[in-house]
Order: sequence, then C-alpha cells, then structure tokens
Amino acid sequence: MMQQDEIARYRQAAAFLPVRLRRLAEMLPEADQAVAEEFRLRTGRPITVLLPGGETCLWQSEPAVEPEELETLCDLGTEFSRYAAAETLREGFLPVKGGFRIGFCGSAVMKGGVCTNLTDLSSADLRIAREKRGIAVDLAERLLSKGEFDSTLLLSPPGGGKTTLLRDLIRCVSQKGFRVGLADERGEVAVCYRGKPQMDVGPCTDVLDGCPKAVAIPMLLRTMNPQIVAADEITAEEDIRAMTMAAGCGVKLLATIHAANVAELRKKPLYAQLLETKVFNRAVCIRRTDAGRAYGLEELQ
Repeated sequence: MMQQDEIARYRQAAAFLPVRLRRLAEMLPEADQAVAEEFRLRTGRPITVLLPGGETCLWQSEPAVEPEELETLCDLGTEFSRYAAAETLREGFLPVKGGFRIGFCGSAVMKGGVCTNLTDLSSADLRIAREKRGIAVDLAERLLSKGEFDSTLLLSPPGGGKTTLLRDLIRCVSQKGFRVGLADERGEVAVCYRGKPQMDVGPCTDVLDGCPKAVAIPMLLRTMNPQIVAADEITAEEDIRAMTMAAGCGVKLLATIHAANVAELRKKPLYAQLLETKVFNRAVCIRRTDAGRAYGLEELQ
C-alpha cells in the first residue's frame, strides 16, 4: 500500500509535464517511480529523473527537451495565469497544487539590482514532494519527554531529508497542542497553494508563506503568539538575529541547517556564531543507513 501511495505521488507530479514528456515519465518502472525525487528538464537535453542513485535519462533515444515544453510546464503549473504567480516566479520557483514545487532557470530581468522576471526558460526542476508521516513520532517523544520543547536544530548534508523531517516534527508537536509559527520562506514545508497547506503540518500550525525568514519571524511573533517558531534552512546573519530576538521573547525554535554534524557546524563561522548565542539546546543529526535514515540527538549546551 505504501509503495502504491508513492507511485501515485509520482504520477500526480508527472501530470504537470507536457504531454510528450508525461508519457515518457509514465513508462518508468514502478519500482523507480516509488523512489523518484525530481524530474529535470534542460533545453537541448533529454528529460531525466533523479533517483536515489543519481540522475537517469528517461529515454535517451527520445528528442531533447524543447524551449516550448518548458514554457508549457510553466503554464500548466500556474494554471495558465503567470501573472498571479509573478511573486514566486521572479524568485525562480513555483509552488503548485498537490504540494509539488517547480524551480526554473532562464534569463533574469533585472531592475534596480532585483530580479523581476525570468524569460527564455532554459531548465526546470519538478520536485516530487513526498510526505513521510510518522518518521518524527519517536523523535518528538524524546524531544517532549519533559513535557516541554527545547529549541532544536536539524542537521544533514543537502538532500539528507531535513525538510521532510522538519515537516513531520512540526506536525507531531502541533498535534500535541503546541502553537507553531512556520516561516515557510520558499514554500517547501507546508507548500501552501492559494492559502491552503498541501502538506500536513498539524492543527495548531500557522504558516507565513513566501516571506523572508528575517521578516517573517517578527511578524509571526506580533500576530500569532506562537510557542514554537519553525524555519527551514538558516543561511544568513539576519536569520540568526531574528531567531535570537524570538528566543529573547521566550519562544522556542526549530530550524534546519546544511551540516553533517555539530563538529562541522562549529567549523563554519556563521553557524559558530549561532551556537555562541546559545538559543538552541539540541541538535538532531540525520544519517543515512542501510535500513533508512537514523536520527541522533545531541545536547548543545
């Protein structure tokens, strides 16, 4: 049953592809459909699918992706209303119905040092978002063992499953009754579509979508009275300042960072600075094992 659900998600994502490419995608063996992570479209090259072992051409003998097919993908993703999606398109991505996300490259139209549009699309990345409900249940019990939540970092290298774990952990603590304010800057956690989260982030979670974390966190504090503020991918000093301010207001924090472990975190100046603030008490290190992903909990204080 689980594999059939994963195959169904694959086919829902493939439905956003232009007809010719969709037919190629549907010819992939079901075992690969169940684990596929992304479709990659590059002008002048065959369409590929990202599997756990790397990118694979769907069918090498087929004609390469045409520029018009990238335009069609964008039209299908926006439901033929690019104007309505202009705010995210100028950032290079598009959240689409069902919890999927399309990233685009092309020629940037710049005004005043800011990208205002993308033209002449050259490549696209259609991510097959998959919910892994239940993966954070045991971890949530450990984090809430004293009845309270301590500020926690989720660590792994890129592609290690941080966002997926973050989403399910938010769902778990929200189901326990904690009010969570989610600063979903790139729309990858809740994946809101017309105001409705396409992913289950729990009944007590409020989502501020498409807003930079440094701006979103103070807004959530002012408007939603969260007990926990969650954010994906801390990458800048202004993110750290916003989180430090939130911690000073008595709010707990939950965030992800690209790092294999705490030792690597300490070697990076920006994150060493974050650790010096002592606003995070714990780190969860995500490791890939033969049996799947494992979550190691480490005290930071």
